[in-house]
Amino acid sequence: MRSLIKVVIGYFVAITVFPVLVFKFIPVPTSTFMLYRHYEDLINEQTFQAIDYQWVSTHNVSPNAIAAVIASEDQLYYEHFGFDLNSIKAAANAYLHGSRKLRGASTITQQVAKNLFLTPAKNFFRKGLEAWFTLLIETFWSKDRIMLVYLNIAEFGDHLFGIEAASQRYFNISAKNLSRSQAAILAATLPNPIKLRADKPSGYVLSRQSWILRQMH
Repeated sequence: MRSLIKVVIGYFVAITVFPVLVFKFIPVPTSTFMLYRHYEDLINEQTFQAIDYQWVSTHNVSPNAIAAVIASEDQLYYEHFGFDLNSIKAAANAYLHGSRKLRGASTITQQVAKNLFLTPAKNFFRKGLEAWFTLLIETFWSKDRIMLVYLNIAEFGDHLFGIEAASQRYFNISAKNLSRSQAAILAATLPNPIKLRADKPSGYVLSRQSWILRQMH
């Protein structure tokens, strides 16, 4: 029995470490979250809709985009090892004291782990896998690599993924030419890019954009 457990653990480690090591070096061709969008199309009997996605290298991403997503999503990004323990504690306390649901406390690394390798399902098993992939990513990738992958696979609209595709769709420019204001409004939609629109920003999106711009200083 112990030998079987060791074999199972060994296979699990191998099949999870391998893709993390591969994507440390090569552009990410797709993500589980993108594939899940196609699955949703299928089960909802919708017409197949192509994913708008373009991988872009580091030197083709504006520093404004990096500053905006850090300001919006994870201001301690360069200080933690994949987990914001204070945010996790605050979210857990809110849940234990009557909040209807566990508030999000995901770092950028956790979002990369979830979007790249996992589905949006919410259960403790998936959260455990997310934590495992987060540790692997933080161990084998640099912070710059994590940020690049995040910006490339983040969802910015319906079937719209990546900072380059979003820049082209909304502003007709390359991601390397994003202004502070443009980067901030894209970051403002990240909590729910299907409902929060960069091309038709609501008052809430505009207020988030203003807040992000202040944080970027």
